[in-house]
Amino acid sequence: MLRSCYIYHWPVYYFANFGTLEQHGFARNRLWSLDDDPSPLTPSNNQSTADLLLKSTEEDLKTWPYRFELRLRITVGAGKLTMIPRVKNLDNKAFTFTLALRNYFSVSDVSEVCVEGLETLDYFDNLSKRVRYREHADTITFDGEVRHAVAELDQKLRGGKRTIVLRKEGMVDAVLWNPWDKKAKAILVLGDEDYKTMLCLDAAAVENLISLKPCEDWKGRQELSIVSSSYFSGQLDLSKVINGLN
Repeated sequence: MLRSCYIYHWPVYYFANFGTLEQHGFARNRLWSLDDDPSPLTPSNNQSTADLLLKSTEEDLKTWPYRFELRLRITVGAGKLTMIPRVKNLDNKAFTFTLALRNYFSVSDVSEVCVEGLETLDYFDNLSKRVRYREHADTITFDGEVRHAVAELDQKLRGGKRTIVLRKEGMVDAVLWNPWDKKAKAILVLGDEDYKTMLCLDAAAVENLISLKPCEDWKGRQELSIVSSSYFSGQLDLSKVINGLN
């Protein structure tokens, strides 16, 4: 159900003004390496982990004049995916950044999917010049293009027999996106009808920028867990994740 997941907006989100930086930042377009000095691992059962590293280059410094290390730990287990991004300021001056972990979900029919956990929250509608609104509905459903940046709490993406729970730490925002029919035709990596079977729900820090002084570091965390849609209301006990759902 998860088509892909990666660091998309770093060090800038697309509607922020960071001068000459490319629209979505450069992390997604760089070649990462395996981290040969990862932080110690906590004991894990039946999980696989990879540690990736991105360091500033002389080319990066021409457009974003700060030295940094960006690390990403990816842990995969039965019914669960965890991503832990970490940023360290290696420069002699402070810098500010934004970040989003882009989660592309593959769904059978986006019109039958709903997102919960956003009620009573403010959001910016990026289709209306980032006007601030407040969400009052218990669930969000989809019948047209949506591009919202929302704040706080954990989200639940429900469709058919399965529910995906998105929990996050250090990233108090979330981004919800589907291009719908007209914009899908202009996106080279999407087929004209692909908008019907995809939805993005990102853990992010875009409204609440992160600032690091020299030698400071920051760590976030995103956890995606699959549970049965019949086990859906209230606080979810992640120790009861159901594996092997159809």
